[in-house]
Amino acid sequence: MITTNSGSIGVSKRDNCRKTFIDSLDSQNQQQSEKTSRIVDAISRAFADTSALLKHECAYCLGQMGNKYAIEKLIHVLNDSNEDSMVRHEAGEALGALGCFDNQNVIDALTKQSQNSRAEIAETCQIALDRLAWLRKNASNGTSSTSTDRSFPTIDPAPPLAPKTIDELKEILLDEKRSLFERYRAMFALRNIGTDEAVLAICEGFRASSALFRHEIAFVLGQLQSVCSIPALHQQLSILDENYMVRHECAETLGSIGTDECRRILETYLKDEERVVRESCEVALDISDYVNSTDFQYCNGLKLVESECC
Repeated sequence: MITTNSGSIGVSKRDNCRKTFIDSLDSQNQQQSEKTSRIVDAISRAFADTSALLKHECAYCLGQMGNKYAIEKLIHVLNDSNEDSMVRHEAGEALGALGCFDNQNVIDALTKQSQNSRAEIAETCQIALDRLAWLRKNASNGTSSTSTDRSFPTIDPAPPLAPKTIDELKEILLDEKRSLFERYRAMFALRNIGTDEAVLAICEGFRASSALFRHEIAFVLGQLQSVCSIPALHQQLSILDENYMVRHECAETLGSIGTDECRRILETYLKDEERVVRESCEVALDISDYVNSTDFQYCNGLKLVESECC
């Protein structure tokens, strides 16, 4: 079972990663609450766990919650050279999501790590810096910095481009001479279109040289949950020497689509040599259960955390 100690999310070695992961997710839902600082502390204590999957999800939650109190904790994780690259990447992206373009500590940390030798960390931090620069420019112009499409309530690492044709957006998406930030913007614009043609265009992004970019492709496909993407996701998951971040995201996206075919694919990788992939498949199968059952209590962890830390 999951226990909490002094407001922490406690994880014993016997705990199933899928349950721990599921409980961490619900903390995103408590935005703008007087309790969020304590919840930030509770989530942050889970960074002591050994599961990179859990820790990366905690970093994601902290970015989505929008509480600036998390900045110091996220900077610490980003700068920790002993931490898993996937977790550090997520901390960098979370700092961009918080949108504090006038916080010099954030700018300094992202600038420093944009030169990291690990491409997924360096690229994440550059995209976050580009997002903050975009927010600063829009703030000075007095224009809105939010997307008008509310079908996807997440804080994205880049704003979608203005409406263009699918072919135009796909050209930008696949153009490796452009910045990752601009290509991300094309990706999110295609996501907002959401047709089968747009989904297939997004799938072509798996051809990109950047593992970070391929991982974001899988994440966006998870938001769309289109069966059209199953073959591409399966193909990417099956590449055993693919970056584990990409395979992890493909697994979770297959879980969110939740068809019988997706379940069969996921069950194949439950004993994968890569721990993050194994755990992601466990989580994905529970996500699939949720997708296919009105009785499955998928995210009730926030009540547990609140009862202990608030």
